Amino acid sequence: MDGEIQPPTGHGRYIEGLVPMRLSTQQFLLALAFVLMSLVIADSGDGAAPTDKAARDAGASWPNFRNGLELRGVTKSPLPDKLELLWSHPIPDGMVFTSAVAVLDGRVYASTLGGELLCLDLKSGKLLWKYLSAAKPEPDTFIPGFPSAPTVAADSVYVGDEDGVFHAVDRKTGKKRWLFQTQAEINSSAAVVGTRVIFGSYDANLYCLDSRTGKKVWSFETADRINGSPAIAGKYTFVTGCDQHLRMINIDTGKQEYDMALGSFMIASPAVVGDLLYVGTHDGEFLAVNWKKQEVVWRYSDPQKMQPYHASAAILGDRIVVGSQDKRVHCIDRKSGKRLWVVQTRAQVNSSPVIAGKRVYFGSADKHVYAIELETGKEVWKHRGKSDFNAAPSVAAGRLLIGSEGSQARLLCFGAK
Repeated sequence: MDGEIQPPTGHGRYIEGLVPMRLSTQQFLLALAFVLMSLVIADSGDGAAPTDKAARDAGASWPNFRNGLELRGVTKSPLPDKLELLWSHPIPDGMVFTSAVAVLDGRVYASTLGGELLCLDLKSGKLLWKYLSAAKPEPDTFIPGFPSAPTVAADSVYVGDEDGVFHAVDRKTGKKRWLFQTQAEINSSAAVVGTRVIFGSYDANLYCLDSRTGKKVWSFETADRINGSPAIAGKYTFVTGCDQHLRMINIDTGKQEYDMALGSFMIASPAVVGDLLYVGTHDGEFLAVNWKKQEVVWRYSDPQKMQPYHASAAILGDRIVVGSQDKRVHCIDRKSGKRLWVVQTRAQVNSSPVIAGKRVYFGSADKHVYAIELETGKEVWKHRGKSDFNAAPSVAAGRLLIGSEGSQARLLCFGAK
């Protein structure tokens, strides 16, 4: 790669191979064996490698903002009952963490508002490399920060910055692979589907790039800024944003399949389970939407405390867990939209909760990280830090990672000693 910013031009296309229709039994078995072996060893560039998915399924990784394309915020791997602080990584000069970290192959990838993308060893917290949003900045010079969570897939880490530049970085060396320029800040985290990487920008566009080259495959313009990350289900991507609409876009063509007005703008990212999509709004409602029928199934709110939902939801089985700026975490029955329990904290909960095993983990602006029982909402553990926890946690290999913000910002790693 030449590392230059790629212009927003060009369209991509998938080419399907042909399989002979007449084969002897022996020929068929040989061909089948070849295809299966090819699938195992194939390297799809920057696409989601089979080993990445296997690691995520086993709880050994957390490759993107919500640990999967459907953005459910769940891992099958439970955490130890007793969590202890294993290491912390300081962030100088208030270069705060505002989003989740990504984890793959024993490495932690963390982005900061100081314009640093860090790679740390998961076990020790040792810094392995550091990448800056601007090459060789002058001392005391402002460089654009990384407000969104990084996404790691195969050979690359993907993250957008405050100046609208989308970065692809070699995940092993920390060297720049390519850059793509949008026209405004990027708060959206990326979704990687095969050799396509999809993200939104404050310039109101949803972009699809070739993950290997940074060339634009397509873009779709909405009516306002896109803050949340795109969810993926099958051949569709779903995007919500400040234009108050839910849009379903065909990943192959970039064409809009439908556009549904939801009546409020959305900061949070949607989560998808089957035919249903779940997202909170800035006006204090949490919605369940049947995206195939294009109808709202139910609306959840507390008329006494209609505060924004800026956190994204975690979903497991029949339970939805989501934080609110009303200082509480809500558990909602996924089928009926009825409240199951609420947990009170002392400040806003903009941290998107995660579910690991039978427990829910999240941070609060009251300077605490909490663990509560999914079934009852009972608090079972908490840690008091020195600053607010507005970032979402990540869970991998029996460890909980979460960043704080403010003048004493740190990335913390908890586990069993």
